[in-house]
Order: sequence, then structure tokens, then C-alpha cells
Amino acid sequence: MTTLKNQLSFSSYLEKVDQKITQSLLGFGEKTKLRDACEYALMSGGKRFRPLIVILVAEALNNQLDVSDAALAVEFFHTASLIVDDLPCMDDDDQRRDKPSTHKIYGESTALLASYSLMTAGFGKIHQNAEILKKSPSPFSASSDVICALALSIATQCSGILGATGGQFFDLFPPDHSLETAQRIISQKTGTLFEIAFAFGWLFGGGNRKQLELVKKLAHHFGFAFQIADDLHDIKQDEQENLKLSIAHMLGPEKALEYFQNELSSCCEHLKKLGLFTPYFKKIIDMLSHYARFEK
Repeated sequence: MTTLKNQLSFSSYLEKVDQKITQSLLGFGEKTKLRDACEYALMSGGKRFRPLIVILVAEALNNQLDVSDAALAVEFFHTASLIVDDLPCMDDDDQRRDKPSTHKIYGESTALLASYSLMTAGFGKIHQNAEILKKSPSPFSASSDVICALALSIATQCSGILGATGGQFFDLFPPDHSLETAQRIISQKTGTLFEIAFAFGWLFGGGNRKQLELVKKLAHHFGFAFQIADDLHDIKQDEQENLKLSIAHMLGPEKALEYFQNELSSCCEHLKKLGLFTPYFKKIIDMLSHYARFEK
């Protein structure tokens, strides 16, 4: 999704996220190789797609609540996962975003510690956003502790063995090459990080907590659409690399496109039910549709 900033005119949002990340680095202590590795990973040109979702969900709710720390938490979690994914013991990727991977610059040990640092910093940002919420107008201030507990629970489950960590395990060691296994990996690796993003925007943005399960379903439909679009976009490269657990590779591009369209339709339905189908989210949906196109 490399054209997000230019295509969707989200420059002001993305610039604010970058500014917030730069400010947050002051809390990483003295200048060391480890701190530099965290900064390198965070500032290496990421699209900031997940923190953008946090902000856009909260904006759609129109409660004028500050969700910037929650947005940073999601970006910290995502960046931590990318550092680990690139390690030689995992996906063994030497490049990330057209730059050397963190471990290629700082070494495997420091890269691993950087991922730990960002993960724990992400949990800290959840608490910080809850403290900001306490200073907000009632009734949001009164429920800040409950929101913090819910957010911590979601982040823990989505990043743990039943979430992204378990998804990475099955990606590395799939029990088979069935569609069910591919779906499980997408749900746990891609869907969970989007669940955190949508849920954080909803919770810290003042959304009705009774609708949180609907928000989670939205996130997983979005995650499937996002991943299948990526598979379709990269289908020629994936075929060369023989990625057997790619949905597009398994089903073929035509059936994969139909799968994508069904997921995107469900995503739109959930956005509408939750009152989130704003012009900005419509643009994101349109971008996914465009990205999913492939050359026959």
C-alpha cells in the first residue's frame, strides 16, 4: 500500500503520527545502540496505516477525544513484529521498506531487544492514553480504568500465542498447506493487529463498549481483505517464490479476487452498522479495491 499518503491525501494525519513518534523517542532514555535501533525501526518509512485507523475511528465517533498515544501503541506493536519477522531465524529478510532490516544494521541481539523495547513501550502508551482520558469530560473520564483494562486485554490476546505470535509460528511451521491453515495465519497475524487498531480507536474514541465484538468482526474482515489484496498485488512475485500459503496462490487469482470482494463487502457492512463509513474509510476501501487488481 505504498501510495497511501499521496493517493488518499492523509498527509496531515500521517505527519502528526510521525511527529508523535519523534516526541516519544525522548522517553527511550539515553542514546545507546539499542535506542538507535528502536529509532531506526520506527523511522524507516512505515506507512502508519494502523495508527491512522485508530485516529480515523475516533474521529468518526466525533467525541473529540485524544487517541494519539493509543495510535502509537499500535505502531509500536506492529514495528516490533516486523523486526522479529525479518530475523534470520524467522523470515530471514535483509530488507524492510527498501532499507536494510534492523538486524542488518544493529545485529540480531540488539534487534531482538529493540522488539522487546517497542512491545513494552506499546503497553505503556495504552496506560498513558487512559490517563489522558481521565482528564476528559464525563462520562469518558469515569470509564477510563475500564477502557484501559479492555485495551490491555485485547493487546495481550492479539499479540500472544493465540494471536500474532501463534500466527507467526504457524506461518513458519504450518501443519499442512490447506486453505484453513492459510486462513488461520491471516486471522492471527494480520487480523489481530487490525483488531487492536480498530478496537483502540473505538474504545479510546468513546465508542459504545457493547458494540466491541462488532468492531472486532469488522477488523478481521478488513484484515482478510487487506491480506488478500496484498497477495493479489504480489501474485507474480509470490509465484516465483512459491509461497504455498498465499490465498491467491492457493485459489488462483479469479477465486481469490471473489474471496477478497466478499470480505470487503462484509467490511463495508460492518463500517456502516458502526457509523464508521466516513469518506476517509470509503477512500481506504477504494484503495484496497484498486490494490487488489492483478495482471492476467
